[in-house]
Order: sequence, then C-alpha cells, then structure tokens
Amino acid sequence: MAKYRKLSRTSSQRKALLRNQVTNLIYHGKIRTTEAKAKEVQKIVEGIIALAVKERDNYETVTVQAKVPLKDKDGKRVKEVVDGKKVTKFETVDKEIKKDKPSRLHARRQMLKVLYPITEVPAENAGKKRNTKKVDLVAKLFDEIAPKYENRKGGYTRIIKVGERKGDAAMEVILELV
Repeated sequence: MAKYRKLSRTSSQRKALLRNQVTNLIYHGKIRTTEAKAKEVQKIVEGIIALAVKERDNYETVTVQAKVPLKDKDGKRVKEVVDGKKVTKFETVDKEIKKDKPSRLHARRQMLKVLYPITEVPAENAGKKRNTKKVDLVAKLFDEIAPKYENRKGGYTRIIKVGERKGDAAMEVILELV
C-alpha cells in the first residue's frame, strides 16, 4: 500500500499543491477542495498544529537595546546637519523580544518548509506595492492557533462533505480548523 495519495501529479506539482492548500487553510481557517486532497492536507496540517501546540511556550523574553529614528509630529524623521550632510537622529530604546529556544526554532523552521509566504494587500491598493504587509503564519500558529488547541489531543481539523462538483462529479468537501 502507498503511504500517500499521488493525486495524478508529479512530485513537484503535488508538493506545491499541498503546500498551497496548507498555507491557505492556516491563513483563512477553511478551504473547499476535493476529498482526496483534503485528506492529504489534513495529515500535514495536523502535524504542524501539533508541533505548534508542543512548542508554544518554549521561548525566553530578552531585553535588547535598539536604535530608533526620532520622528516629528507629522511622523517624518528628524534630521540634523553633521559635516555638511543631513543625518537622521536616532535614540536608543529598550525592547523586549521573544527568543526561541533551540527546539522551538527547529519547529519554526520545519513549519517554514511547508508554508508559503503570504503578502496581504489592502482592497483600495489592489495591484500596487504600497501598504502591503507580510503575514507571519508561524507567529499566527504559535500565538493564535496553538493556545486554542492546548487541551486537545489531536483532531484539529474537520472534513464536511458538500456534494459532487458539477464539472467532473468529484466529491467536494470543506476542510476547516475545529
């Protein structure tokens, strides 16, 4: 018996398809797909969420000093003239950051192997690069999804059958986070 479904694709196509669906499931919370694809995606997502739940609190908080540019009332950087050149003024600020312990760092990298990077574009700026922001899905897994499932021993997703697709009569399902 095979250990996974081939989904009538080459290995690179299959891997890309599954990565895309896993990323969208974590980002949106649910996806609509065929039953065979959903069962494959479910295996991967369950493992990623289990990893996030296990490593959720495995970090230490560290205080570091960071140089931050001074800004005026309009939000623009304050400049000063030094040796005939305009130079931005900086101030030193203490910041608290989360420093991953080695096992959490490894878990983060395992998740990044599967998840695609996502860039959010506001509706009014469609097609433009301005005001876009990158979404950190690993942070979302650790901070939002893992605490939700901390007392659960698996079964983080559910498959709901929708019916057959009109074009090819493939069984369609909705795969969602519980």
